Amino acid sequence: MASQVVLEVDRLAKTFRKPFSGKKVEAVRGISLQVTRGQIFGFLGPNGAGKTTTIKMLTGLIAPTSGRATILGKDVPSPEAMGSVGFLPENPYVYPYLTPREFVSLCGRLNGMGGPKLKKAVEAVIERVGIAYAIDRPVRNLSKGMLQRTGLAAALVHDPELLILDEPMSGLDPVGRKEVRDLIVEEASANKTVFFSSHILSDVEMLCDAVCILRKGEVVVSGTISELVDKGVRRSEITVSAPSDELADELEKLAERTQRVGRTLVVEVQGDDAIKTVLERALAAGARIEAVTPKRETLEDIFVRKAL
Repeated sequence: MASQVVLEVDRLAKTFRKPFSGKKVEAVRGISLQVTRGQIFGFLGPNGAGKTTTIKMLTGLIAPTSGRATILGKDVPSPEAMGSVGFLPENPYVYPYLTPREFVSLCGRLNGMGGPKLKKAVEAVIERVGIAYAIDRPVRNLSKGMLQRTGLAAALVHDPELLILDEPMSGLDPVGRKEVRDLIVEEASANKTVFFSSHILSDVEMLCDAVCILRKGEVVVSGTISELVDKGVRRSEITVSAPSDELADELEKLAERTQRVGRTLVVEVQGDDAIKTVLERALAAGARIEAVTPKRETLEDIFVRKAL
């Protein structure tokens, strides 16, 4: 059976006008993507690429200039579509005089929950995000990380089909980041769908099934992690100690890239044959080989090459 499309974006675009001058700014330029049920989908790009603007369109906070988006086949921002979404903004605002229990309960009621079921769900989700010890503490007394967890609990309380998270690890310490990563994996394991933006590319590569990278409002990379990141070794770095100028010149011609670090030369090559050639030339010249380090392309390499 074909995977069910949970989120579909079709040529979505947003143009703003600057105040006073009226100059047009194309924040998002006709992007298209699909996210299927059970996927963890990473939405990436440098600052100003259009990620948050896109997320605001997907959650109905701003209207697109053109294009459309659907959630479970229902047009955004209809009530039917939004009822299936849990949303965590990059900087969640929680009324400072409320406690996490009160705020998450409010969000549950706004999603049609009530009675004992709501009370049980609120306590369970606050326990799940790790702030049960502060459940009745006024939000104004919480740290930024605890506030982030409160917002995450509010996004989860109604058990949504689709989680849209804008920088969910923002403000969290390493333990908090791991806990949020585990929670995202749990949601996907329960056949829920997670769409999130992040600047922490190691987390994205670890978690995501597929990614989309924006640059200046346009999609420049899209695909599954397995398609984009070759898990095999593609390159190797050979560190040669104190090579002569003649040897260094020769190795530079064989390498894709070289770098001098003190009295050593780091030679980057691709393929086993290139490794063998560099080692033979270096040893024949009497140089010492300090290390041969295999490398593979990472999501960060792709991001730097395509998005910056």
